[in-house]
Amino acid sequence: QVQLVESGGGSVQAGGSLRLSCVASGRTFSTYTMGWFRQAPGKEREFVAAIRWSSSYTNYADSVKGRFTISRDNAKNTVYLQMNSLKPEDTAVYYCAADPSRWGSAPSFFAYWGQGTQVTVSS
Repeated sequence: QVQLVESGGGSVQAGGSLRLSCVASGRTFSTYTMGWFRQAPGKEREFVAAIRWSSSYTNYADSVKGRFTISRDNAKNTVYLQMNSLKPEDTAVYYCAADPSRWGSAPSFFAYWGQGTQVTVSS
């Protein structure tokens, strides 16, 4: 069983930056695929970014490419999402997700989920 706890959300003006963190429990964190998703009110949960266990492979949604960066520190059991040049349309609850083996951008590829952290971007 893996537990995920997100932090770092908050309110920021357009053009600003935030860094989200997700701390995972479990001894095998370093082998897991980690991802970030977001869900805005009235919308479906959507993929933001993912990173393989070795950090060699990353994947981003087109809407965040060039602005967001996913990274991980396996020694700290932590995955990060650095968000720059934030836009009002980035406003959502951001969720951390993990899976022991699968790689993909659909929520169904991830077995474990955090509770989410709110990000609000004002214009």
